[in-house]
Amino acid sequence: MTTRTIGYIVGSLSSTSINRRLARALERLAPEDTTLVEIPIADLPFYSQDLEPDFPAEARAFKQAIDDVDGVIIVTPEYSRSIPGVLKNALDWSARPYGQASFAGKPTAVIGTSQGPISTAAAQQHLKAILSHYNAPVLGQPEGFIQYVPGVFAEDGEVTNEGTAVFLVSYLDAFATLIDRYVPVEERASVAA
Repeated sequence: MTTRTIGYIVGSLSSTSINRRLARALERLAPEDTTLVEIPIADLPFYSQDLEPDFPAEARAFKQAIDDVDGVIIVTPEYSRSIPGVLKNALDWSARPYGQASFAGKPTAVIGTSQGPISTAAAQQHLKAILSHYNAPVLGQPEGFIQYVPGVFAEDGEVTNEGTAVFLVSYLDAFATLIDRYVPVEERASVAA
């Protein structure tokens, strides 16, 4: 029985994204009582205040998808020592209209993978600053800086490195604990129904 639903956002549109593979790994490793669902961002138009009076359907659906889950994991690559533009665009939509920020009070976790030794540390710090501005309770520990080596995640999300799999399970457990502190069980049951 699912008692917790976690949405995940992949901050890359690439069909070969290693961060999408990481997201699939998280799906596979989720505890039995937890379901992970993707919150897609590819169809969001570029944010412009000019579009707010007739708020785009894609942006409404994105905000609703965030509302419909107990917590959100943002799986981000690092582009030029920051987050990808497509992810920043999605976050801008999530904060609009003014006063209706989707991440306010929403338990959120950040994780990412890259081939570099510091992984996505700079991007994650920028992302956490944005989420702090949105008043999102963000998972502090463990931090999810995953150094990608070829084959660590299969296309379907299978994790081939035991140490990485153990870490990702502990990461998901820590995030579940954060969600449980913020989202009462009765609320989770009504969302899952």
